[in-house]
Amino acid sequence: MSYQESTGRRRRATQAETGRHAFAARRLLAGIGLALALSLMTVQPGFARGIGPQSVADLAENLIDAVVNISTTQKTKGHPEVKRPKLPKGSPFEKFFDEFFKNENNKRRKRRKVRSLGSGFVIDPSGIVITNNHVIKNADQITVNFNDGRKLKAKIIGRDPKVDIAVLKVEPKKPLKSVKFGDSNKARVGDWVMAIGNPFGLGGTVTVGIVSARNRNINSGPYDDYIQTDAAINKGNSGGPLFNMEGDVIGINTAIISPSGGSIGIGFSVPSATAEPVVKQLREFGETRRGWLGVRIQTVTDEIAESLGLEKTYGAMVAGVNPDGPAAKAGIVAGDVILKFDGKTVPSMRDLPRMVAKTDIGKAVEVEVLRRGQRKTLSVQLGRLEDGEKKAEKGDGEDDGKAEPEKTVVSLGMTLSAISDDLRASFGLEDKVEGILISEVDPDSAAADKGIARGQVIVEVNQEKVAKPNDFIKKVEAAKKAGRSSVLLLLSDSKGDKRFIAVRITKEN
Repeated sequence: MSYQESTGRRRRATQAETGRHAFAARRLLAGIGLALALSLMTVQPGFARGIGPQSVADLAENLIDAVVNISTTQKTKGHPEVKRPKLPKGSPFEKFFDEFFKNENNKRRKRRKVRSLGSGFVIDPSGIVITNNHVIKNADQITVNFNDGRKLKAKIIGRDPKVDIAVLKVEPKKPLKSVKFGDSNKARVGDWVMAIGNPFGLGGTVTVGIVSARNRNINSGPYDDYIQTDAAINKGNSGGPLFNMEGDVIGINTAIISPSGGSIGIGFSVPSATAEPVVKQLREFGETRRGWLGVRIQTVTDEIAESLGLEKTYGAMVAGVNPDGPAAKAGIVAGDVILKFDGKTVPSMRDLPRMVAKTDIGKAVEVEVLRRGQRKTLSVQLGRLEDGEKKAEKGDGEDDGKAEPEKTVVSLGMTLSAISDDLRASFGLEDKVEGILISEVDPDSAAADKGIARGQVIVEVNQEKVAKPNDFIKKVEAAKKAGRSSVLLLLSDSKGDKRFIAVRITKEN
């Protein structure tokens, strides 16, 4: 082998070795890069996917003795007697029918006992038990059954149908195991919770889930603000507690949504922030004592907000004012939009009743309203809701005199007429109802889309009274010139009940 051949072979071997090292280096770098990428993609421990509590056995064991089963008995009235058919005297069936109807009517006269089951929990060792009002409603006898087998008769201290809460009292021979309310406002969607109750009469049953949602409105009452949970809640769980993982009661299990009557993971609990003040009042007074403003309110829609010049949709629109209520005495009028109550913004119509109810009776609060584009602050001394509910409702319509006869006009898809005596009689309008009569509505119009109907009366346009059809035309034209895309109407029905509706101003009009 020549020197040149030897040198060439060594050169080729060196190049091959260098290639292998370069390939290995590239693979190493690629591996490091992949590992780095994966490490960057990995969720850090603080954000790791939650796997839930490993066990709630200790927590459940510590709480279950404070949870009770509640059984009630109600005696129902007997059914009406059945009259015996008339038979000819001496009929062979006379004796048979006499015996049959005598026995049947004896059965029907008897009062039947109806039993029901629910849950509850002890909040005071002396024997204070909390449950739902619907669990003990119309009950003649209430029995509280404890986990250790004891059964004690209970009496009702107080109840509140609006929030569906009842406070019971039993007389134990020794202090009872009790639990306390926690702060439901701290509960977050995704937090673990535990329900203990008496589903289907099976006794103490523990289920676990999470807070699925907050502030749910299921249209069950004026103060709906439920915690939604997927912890299994079934028939018999009503009135039982919903615990957080610290063992505090943050809700009272009250309702479920289910096509079958069993749990499908959609349950609702009255939050402790709502329940605790009610329980306190029921224990102290035997009844609730809520603040009262004395207004009838409705939702501020996007269209209403735009027609009033509000920069965003919030607040509660006053549709009517109780003439004997605190609001009327303070100068609040129909058409005002309540933006702030006692220094706090009113997010929506359904928030205002809760805000008022939680405020002390007799307290003077500042109420900020929007009236005809101007913000005003009024001082209102709150009354008591329960007293206000006992007062007879009175009309809040004003009498501005009858409108002069005038020909009809058509605007925004509505045929408008002045109210004559004949039209008042024809449409059944009460004497206190004044304004412009809507005699026809185009079914394809924006007015029809908003539910405006024939026979209603327009009292105000953009918070200014109107009496003649031409008044309406002028207000609509003024709104157009002001760049508004809708007008706010105050409508009255034939009885004088009023509501606000915003109607779009279309090009055709």
